[in-house]
Amino acid sequence: MEYTTKSGFVITEELIEQLCEEIEASSIPGEPGEWIIKPPGRPRLSEEELVTVAFKIPQSQREEADRIAKSRNQTRSEFMRDALAMAIASA
Repeated sequence: MEYTTKSGFVITEELIEQLCEEIEASSIPGEPGEWIIKPPGRPRLSEEELVTVAFKIPQSQREEADRIAKSRNQTRSEFMRDALAMAIASA
C-alpha cells in the first residue's frame, strides 16, 4: 500500500518498515531534538510576536471577503491582513 503526502511524497509500506527498523536499532542520524527533516509548516508572517484579533461582521461581508480572496488566490486571513495593512498605510 502507498500513501501520498500533501506535498506529493510517496510513503510505502517498505519505507515505513525501514524507518521502524532504524528507530528500533537507534540508527536514525542526527541529535535528539534536532529536526532531520523539518516538518512542513506555514512560513513566518513576521519576526514580531503574532496576536489574534477577532471581531464580528455580517455574513454577507464575510462571503464577499471570501469571494475576493479566492479571486486573488488568497486565504481570508491573507486578504484581511492586506486590507488592514493598506488602511494603516493610508492613515
